[in-house]
Amino acid sequence: MTSTTTVTAALPAGHRERLMHVAREVSFPVGTRLFEEGRRADRFWIIRTGSVALDLHVPGRRPAVIETLGHGELVGWSWHFPPHVWQLGAEATSPVRAWEFDAEAVRAMCADDPEFGRAIAVWIGQVTAHRLHSTRMRLLDLYAPYGSGSRF
Repeated sequence: MTSTTTVTAALPAGHRERLMHVAREVSFPVGTRLFEEGRRADRFWIIRTGSVALDLHVPGRRPAVIETLGHGELVGWSWHFPPHVWQLGAEATSPVRAWEFDAEAVRAMCADDPEFGRAIAVWIGQVTAHRLHSTRMRLLDLYAPYGSGSRF
């Protein structure tokens, strides 16, 4: 992921510090499911160490890995948008240490401080746009007759 989508690059220091005040340290062993597609999105994480695979349920098959996230990256953005339901699943693919955030608390902080809320929304938008672009490039590489090429 590009540096502009990490929390340290995306949020000004004051907003970052405010967000970190509600963080708690968590860890997950390999194979832990952080969330499941279709369930309530009530928290999110920033990875400190390790990796997390985002996956999509495929009936009758193993989940299809969409992207693997690592240090400094945001895991989960569905908490920010109604109806607050996960669009994908996520699993630790190595031991993970992360900062965990309560979605309701962060949404309340966003509502109380519009400047903070806008900064969070822009950050989530940057992450979402980057991941959509990355997915598009992977799909072109897999299915387009000449790959993604240099045009994009």
